[in-house]
Amino acid sequence: MATPTLDAFQVIGDPSRRKMLMLLSEDSLTINSLADNFDMSRPAVSKHIKILHNAGFISIEDIGRERYCTLKQDGFNELQDWISYFDKFWVSKIKTLETLLNNRLPN
Repeated sequence: MATPTLDAFQVIGDPSRRKMLMLLSEDSLTINSLADNFDMSRPAVSKHIKILHNAGFISIEDIGRERYCTLKQDGFNELQDWISYFDKFWVSKIKTLETLLNNRLPN
């Protein structure tokens, strides 16, 4: 069964994947040590890891007999770009409101 390709928001929409990202923000972890933090089967953990990997949130490196997961910037860039767009949108709206209010209020 193929691992689905999800957009960044679908990827972080799952609480288990968000927890995996939080754990990996502290340090790189092997797939087994990451799996130890969850009450789910190893295949289920592997599926979540593949989704994170395919979306660019983590990299997987083989070191000896272990596979290490590390946070990667790519997936977060998509989120940041989307959020930045709306930050600019709201800043613009607030500045327009401020201008209107300043022009209507007596000095």
